[in-house]
Amino acid sequence: MTFRTKILFAPDPPPLLPETPAPPPLPAQKSRSMQPPLAVLLSLCLWLFLADAVVSLLDDSLVALFGAHPFTGIRGIVGFFALLVALVVYVFMAVTPMIPKRVFLPVTLFNPLAMLLIAPCWIYFYDHIQQVAWLISLFQVLFCAGVLFYVQGGFRFRWPLFPEHLLNSRRFSWANLFGFSAVNLFVVLPGALFYLVFCAVLAVNHFSEGFVALRPIGFTVQVRNYVRNDGKSILLVPMSHIGEPEFYHSLSRSFPTNSTILMEGVTDDKNLLTNRITYKRVANSLGLSQQVKEFKPSPIQMVRADIDVDQFTPNTIGFLNLVMLLHSKGLNLENLLRLMQYPEPPGFEQELFADLLGKRNSHLLQEIRDWLPQSDSLVVPWGAAHMPGIAREIQKSGFRVASTREFVAIRFGSHRGKVKSPETEVRAGNGAGTSSSPR
Repeated sequence: MTFRTKILFAPDPPPLLPETPAPPPLPAQKSRSMQPPLAVLLSLCLWLFLADAVVSLLDDSLVALFGAHPFTGIRGIVGFFALLVALVVYVFMAVTPMIPKRVFLPVTLFNPLAMLLIAPCWIYFYDHIQQVAWLISLFQVLFCAGVLFYVQGGFRFRWPLFPEHLLNSRRFSWANLFGFSAVNLFVVLPGALFYLVFCAVLAVNHFSEGFVALRPIGFTVQVRNYVRNDGKSILLVPMSHIGEPEFYHSLSRSFPTNSTILMEGVTDDKNLLTNRITYKRVANSLGLSQQVKEFKPSPIQMVRADIDVDQFTPNTIGFLNLVMLLHSKGLNLENLLRLMQYPEPPGFEQELFADLLGKRNSHLLQEIRDWLPQSDSLVVPWGAAHMPGIAREIQKSGFRVASTREFVAIRFGSHRGKVKSPETEVRAGNGAGTSSSPR
């Protein structure tokens, strides 16, 4: 018997095909295509922010140490482009969440926030504003160095300043767009406006030492009656070149009939001013009246107590001619160019204030001293800017605040015509409102 052994072999398995990688999704391709130009834009923003910081620090240092301004023009140009690119980046942050807000929100908002925060320093520390500006520039340089250290991974300086890998992956998000827009419309803008109004209220009160106030209904002035132990009185009346007609009428009716009125008004006997001093254009544009048209106190005892233009320096006269040209002819391109090209001499600001306030206040105080022996009651209806200095000087002569009255000089739109009389308050005075803080 024959046995045959049959051996069966399993067939070999077919060879495995190499796996082909799945193609990347289309949105990812588009996202990567946006990364290079976006990284360039963000790098340009950082570069301009750094340049603005360095030039500002250099300019502020030279001004503080030597009073020199060689980089002021360059600073203005660099700062303009830095703000422009920062604005573009800020808008892009609403459109795409690819931009990391933890880095670029502080960068884009640094200069606007610095301008807002420096406002109180302009009000209360004006004499030290250059030192404050230097500190802000120094902080900007240090802050920019910290940002570059973070995005570059160390103290390096290579292009692009902002690498692509730090960009977020998402290209667009409705939640980001609506959320970012809502925060700006309902938080940032109202907060900035409220802060600016608050600073304006502080500035008006501080620089006028309480003679002028900014209130919800409009601008008010505080008329103060100063008395002395010998029975003499001086009524200081802060005036505005433009205002409500009823404001001027009520002031005129409020003056004592037996008083001597020391009137303001610079004369020009030598015709040195090429343009007549007028505020007609501004008054008409705001729907208000000029003081010269409406303010007509009793002429029983009116004295011209101001100086002539020939007592001003040539620089002040030239500047007044330019300003009055703008008032009379309007702000057109030709006049704007003339204003921008005006050659401001060194120390011009101090010279201007010495002429417009210092010399005129000194002359008025001499008129007050001359007329006090002849009159028991003097009325001084002069510009509000003159009041703090005059008040301080007459207080040195023994006068004290006996009473105050508040009048509305300019009403805001919704409050016009609602109140018959602009007088809003009558108070007995005990020296309140006589702050001696410097202007």
